[in-house]
Amino acid sequence: MKRRVLITSLGVISSLGNSPDEIAAHIERGEVSFERPSCDVETVVSPVSGFDLRAYTGPCKERRYLNRGAQFALAAALEAVRSSGISAGELDKAGLFVGAGPNLDIGGEFPAIEEGRIDREGLEALWILRFLPNTAASLIAQKTGIHGENLTVATACASSLAAIGEAYRRIRDGYLDTALAGGGDSRLSPGALLAYKKADALYRGEAKPGKASRPFDAGRCGFVAGEGGGFFLLEEREQALKRGATIRGEICGYGSSLDGYRLTAPSPEGDAAENAVRGALREAGVLPAQVDVVVTHGTGTLLNDAVEARLIRRIFPHRGPAVVALKSWIGHLAAACGAVEMAIALTALSRNCLPEVRNLEDPCETDIDFVRTRRQGEWPLFLIENFGFGGQNCALLVRNRGAAGNGIPA
Repeated sequence: MKRRVLITSLGVISSLGNSPDEIAAHIERGEVSFERPSCDVETVVSPVSGFDLRAYTGPCKERRYLNRGAQFALAAALEAVRSSGISAGELDKAGLFVGAGPNLDIGGEFPAIEEGRIDREGLEALWILRFLPNTAASLIAQKTGIHGENLTVATACASSLAAIGEAYRRIRDGYLDTALAGGGDSRLSPGALLAYKKADALYRGEAKPGKASRPFDAGRCGFVAGEGGGFFLLEEREQALKRGATIRGEICGYGSSLDGYRLTAPSPEGDAAENAVRGALREAGVLPAQVDVVVTHGTGTLLNDAVEARLIRRIFPHRGPAVVALKSWIGHLAAACGAVEMAIALTALSRNCLPEVRNLEDPCETDIDFVRTRRQGEWPLFLIENFGFGGQNCALLVRNRGAAGNGIPA
């Protein structure tokens, strides 16, 4: 018999705030943090302001070995553990699943490279740690005392959601009772922005920064880069109830697939992406008509939004669930987007609020129920989708506890 997996804590670092209360307040006021970076006035970014890792770790000599995305991961992971009330002894055998992206701050790390030589006076002996994808996991384990099964996932924009899905399955199938899962990333450095510009994926234009991110709008022309981190403590149901944990939600199903099409462009028909979504529904034993909300990948690029909109119409042919696009609020967090958007979705839905898709004036599909003005109500079951470079597809089905409990044991 498959075991139930509850979400008992979350930690989040985002441009909307670093706690559920801060995020909810920014959504209520309709406030976002979009601006033009000094290094590239063509683009728009959504930075995390005033972040200091030491506020979460205290003095931390290993801080210098973490790239900015890994710092967000560590901070969010520590906050998830802190707010959970779980003891160090209970974490000893827990699992750790981390979604991570590459460090693209090449110019920041090596400001002068001549004839391929990167050695220089003052180059740290362990500079390699800022480029290894598992450095964040290593330090999270050190700081939390986690010693169980672990996995660092690097499936592009699907990384952190896949990490959560893999953790869920380990608990559901009895390999673990507890797991910490999520990820962190930052793509605001000159090197990262250059990489996405070369791939013709970024927004470039003269609109006001707050108008740049336009998921599913006919006038969309690229994504806004963001940064942040999100982590969740997942527990087997009986253990969570026994220790009196706060229940924030329940993960019910997970699906994953590969396009096998191109390195950057999604498959035009979205068949593999659809398989991932249907896999999550099938694993949860849920019919499409039972889904209340779809938290889309919704990047604001021409190709992704067109494919995702067609996918939604096929799975939900009769207008179906309410559809949101949280990147219109925080930008695209690359490897961290799934975890942070899941934290924002849980935060908003627990307050019976559904954030609008910002800047959606002319929807690319008219038969989809895009949320164009903020809604109040109850939406117990949501689907979250991520589709990354290389055709990496991932979907999770999550039951939100909400104000009324929604059938999740308290």
